[in-house]
Amino acid sequence: MPRVAAMLVMAVFTVYFLLPIWWLLVAATKTRGDVLSTSPLWFADLNIVENVRDVLTYRNGLFGQWMANSALYAGVGALVATLLAAMCGYALAKYRFRGREAIFNIVLGGVLVPATALALPLFLLFSRVNLTDTYWAVLLPSVVSPFGVYLARIYAAASVPDELIEAARLDGAGEVRTFFGISSRLMTPALVTVFLFQFVAIWNNFFLPLIMLRDERKFPVTFGLYQWNTQLNQIPELNTYVLVGALLSIIPLIVAFLALQRFWRGGLGAGSVK
Repeated sequence: MPRVAAMLVMAVFTVYFLLPIWWLLVAATKTRGDVLSTSPLWFADLNIVENVRDVLTYRNGLFGQWMANSALYAGVGALVATLLAAMCGYALAKYRFRGREAIFNIVLGGVLVPATALALPLFLLFSRVNLTDTYWAVLLPSVVSPFGVYLARIYAAASVPDELIEAARLDGAGEVRTFFGISSRLMTPALVTVFLFQFVAIWNNFFLPLIMLRDERKFPVTFGLYQWNTQLNQIPELNTYVLVGALLSIIPLIVAFLALQRFWRGGLGAGSVK
């Protein structure tokens, strides 16, 4: 009986989470008239190919530019943030130096600060150095991940044996080689987690581009779709473009999760086998 109840709860929550995605998929295949006049949870005339083509060609491929911008912000930002978090967390876990715990406590404090609270100070700082309305205004704040540092430190302390590091040093390996050749392999599940969290956070970031960017060619896809959504009264056909664009915008997130999930299973043994 408890198992049946648990399965029932899981099924309910699965439907709850998947229903909006199903609605979005169905709506993206319809014309603007069909969206308003047909069942919201089932298909009418399948116009997905035409809808996607219209979105990608609207205003000289503006949506494609937004997708490329989001890929740049999220891909580069998450990659650099993961590398910095891994090195910082590893250093806090494996090296003894004065002020180590104070630095870690500051990092923990950074985890508790919401990103929206930092947006205005960041805008003032970037405006002083004339970096607002540039790619750097969104990219640079994205490479800092206090949660990533915290997770890397906890995972490095638990998964990287001190004896293995000492053995590498006795074999003549330097600290950089030890980190990249041995320790980072053992930390793979944590680093993949940091990358995915940061990738999703940057991809869905809205408030920072809102205050930093003015040139629509630099918008990420989330902010670009919001701009289209605010123009629905003047340009009604944007309703379909927003739906199709929202569907296309979640595909990279799904691909990232499916492509990287195997590292959670295989990462634990990769370093020790090496």
